[in-house]
Amino acid sequence: MTYVLDPDRLARILPWAERYVAERKYPGLSVLVTQHGKEVYFNSTGLRDLHGGAPFARDTVARIYSMTKPITAFTLMSLLEEGRFTLDAPVSRFLPEFEQCHALVPGATRLDQAEPCAPPTLHQLLTHTSGLSYAFNQSLVSKAMAERDIMFKPNQGTLAVQCSETAALPLAFQPGTRWEYSVGIDIIGRVIEVMTGQSLGDVFQQRVFAPLGMKETAFDVPTERRGRFASLYTPLSGDPMDLGRAVFGQETLREVDTSLGSPFLDPSLQSGGGGLLGTIDDYMRFAECLRQRGQGPDGPLISPATAEFMMANHLPGDIASMGPASFAEQPMDGVGFSLGGAVVLDPARSRVPGSVGDFSWGGMASTFFWVNREHDFCVVMFTQLSPSSSYPARAELKALVQGALI
Repeated sequence: MTYVLDPDRLARILPWAERYVAERKYPGLSVLVTQHGKEVYFNSTGLRDLHGGAPFARDTVARIYSMTKPITAFTLMSLLEEGRFTLDAPVSRFLPEFEQCHALVPGATRLDQAEPCAPPTLHQLLTHTSGLSYAFNQSLVSKAMAERDIMFKPNQGTLAVQCSETAALPLAFQPGTRWEYSVGIDIIGRVIEVMTGQSLGDVFQQRVFAPLGMKETAFDVPTERRGRFASLYTPLSGDPMDLGRAVFGQETLREVDTSLGSPFLDPSLQSGGGGLLGTIDDYMRFAECLRQRGQGPDGPLISPATAEFMMANHLPGDIASMGPASFAEQPMDGVGFSLGGAVVLDPARSRVPGSVGDFSWGGMASTFFWVNREHDFCVVMFTQLSPSSSYPARAELKALVQGALI
C-alpha cells in the first residue's frame, strides 16, 4: 500500500529547520520533497552567507561533496549498458598504475608490512570493498594519505595524478574482504575519463546533466553563479575534514570557504567522489530520475532494469557485517550498499524510520537525499556545514517525512 504525504505533517519540517538555524548549528538549509513526481513541500530558512546576510534560497549553489558519488555510478551504468566492460574487470585494465597491488597484512603496524594482492575490481571500487581508504579514516593507509595530502580536492592537480599517488600506497586490506569508505568512486571517475577519452565533467554533461535539465550543476562555479554560492562553515576548531582529531570550538559556525577565492571557482581536478556543486532543484531532477528507474524527461538515460540493479544491495549482508572501521554518513546496521549509495534492508535494525529499499547518500557539508520507492517520493536537503557527522539531522529528517505518510 502506498501512503500519501500529508501537507500538515510535512509542515513540521519548518520549525525543525528553524531550530537548527536559531541554535547556530546550521547557517541555513532548504528541504524539497516530491511525491509521484510532483512537489509536495519546499522550505528554506537561514542564510547562505552569515557576513553578507544573503538568504539560503532555492537557487543557492552548494557543495554537494559525496552526493557526487551516485551521479558517477549512474554515469558508469550508462557505459555498462554499451557493453564496454564488466564490473568484475580489474581497475588495472584502465589504470595500469594499479597492476602491482599490495595489501597490508592483518595487524600491520608499518606500510611495508604488505603482501601482493589482485587489483580491485570496478565493482569493489563502487561498493567501498576495494581496500582503498580516505585520509580522514583511522588506519595506516589513511594516515599515509593525509601525510601525502591525497584528498582529491579541486585544487590538487589532476585526477590522473591523484589516482597515481593513491596507487603508490598499499591497500588497507585484501579487496572484497571488508567495507571501508574510500576514494574508490574517485578512481571510477578516472576510469570513465580513460574509457571515453573525455573529461569527467564533459561526460556528466552529455549523459546526465543535459538530458535531465541540470543546468546549474558542475565542477566549478562560473561567474554568473558566484553571487549565489554559499559559504561553508564548521563547528570544529581545526580542519573540518579532520574527523580523527575533531574538536568542537566555541564558534559553532566558523567560516572555512567562501565565494571569494574558493578552490571550487576554477578547479583543476574533477572529483567523481565529491567535486560537484549545484542547486537543490537540480539534484532533485537526478533523484527523480532514480525514482523513475532511469527515466528522464525525454526518455530513459539507463534502462529500468539497470537502475534497479544499481540501487540493489551489492554486499553479502549489511555494512555492519563487513567489519567497517571507517567514517560513514549513514547507519551501518540494517543498511546495505549499492553501486554508489546506501540501501535500507531493515529499517528497524537501522533504528531510523524508513522503508525497505530506500536509496540514499549524503555529502560532507551535511547535504542529504533519499529515494523512497515503496511510497514513491524523493527528499533532498541542502545546507553547508562540515563535517556531516556534527548533528543527527538526517535521521531526524527521515523521521519527520516518514511521520507525514498517512
